[in-house]
Amino acid sequence: MALIAPPPSAEFFPKLHHPKSALSHLYTEQRRVVQTKTSIKTTHHHLKRHALRIVNATSESGGLGRILLSDVVVKRPREVYRGRKWNVMDLATAGVVVAMHLLCCFAPFTFSWRGLSVAMSLYVVTGLLGITLSFHRNLSHKSFKLPKWLEYTFAYCGVQALQGNPIDWVSTHRYHHQYCDSEKDPHSPIEGFWFSHMSWLFDTDNITKRCGEPNNVADLEKQPFYRFIRSTYVLHPVALALVLYALGGFPFIVWGMGVRIVWVYHITWLVNSACHVWGQQAWNTRDLSRNNWWVGILAFGEGWHNNHHAFEYSAKHGLEWWQVDMTWYMIRFLEIIGVAVDVKLPTQAHIQRMAFPPKT
Repeated sequence: MALIAPPPSAEFFPKLHHPKSALSHLYTEQRRVVQTKTSIKTTHHHLKRHALRIVNATSESGGLGRILLSDVVVKRPREVYRGRKWNVMDLATAGVVVAMHLLCCFAPFTFSWRGLSVAMSLYVVTGLLGITLSFHRNLSHKSFKLPKWLEYTFAYCGVQALQGNPIDWVSTHRYHHQYCDSEKDPHSPIEGFWFSHMSWLFDTDNITKRCGEPNNVADLEKQPFYRFIRSTYVLHPVALALVLYALGGFPFIVWGMGVRIVWVYHITWLVNSACHVWGQQAWNTRDLSRNNWWVGILAFGEGWHNNHHAFEYSAKHGLEWWQVDMTWYMIRFLEIIGVAVDVKLPTQAHIQRMAFPPKT
């Protein structure tokens, strides 16, 4: 629908009787112009709102549409919850996620400063040391090297985040970078925001169907420690829960397991969803990755996601001085004391190659 100017012969305004005064006539003509511009502007505003309502309604109904407040279009919405057969792993994964969320319902009734301290401490241990430093930058991208005893310690912290064993986590993430925002991407918002955020987790055969068997983690597969963790994965969070119960009873279970795990869940998932939908693109990565400052703060620097997709191997994601990156600060500390070695950073040649071409 478009505004079409009337033919020259059409009368846009009804005939009005004006005073003979030239000044009065000029004032009336100016008022007509203002009214016309206002009418056109208002019409355009209504048309824009109507178009957005159509886009949003189409998206909600399962068709093509744009994700709210972004320019990302859902090209092929994916329905995970209905119309397919759920296997045992699907049900187990969904059961754990639902159970952790239900456990959070007891948080208002079990609050204590000790419980909150336990949750925040484990948030740092499992989120920063476990997921962002170990699973992501160390194991997935080999951004730096650690002594094996420390590598395994940090990886064990990641196991307690209840996001899967290191082998499977790393395999999925490497596939994400290999096929980013394409039909083979395990979790892209082009299939829907909630699919990229969490729904993809409940279709455990999806990655195998798209990418084949996980053959991209041979470096981890050959290490007995990671094979052991994979085969005994469920036992380790259960052991932590028993320790928390012994220290503080049910309130520690609620805050140390439920609240903390759900908090780390959604922060990790926001990197997959929000950081491919909202934010700025500083580098020409040819995908949907964005730098999102608030995810950067919550996820210990992982929100500088466009930086990361431009320089996957880099141990430093916050490339500007103002881009807070707590994981990098930890890696830098480990490097200073001589524990972390072979710490990788973007090269000048790669920076020039990833820059957007100058505007002409």
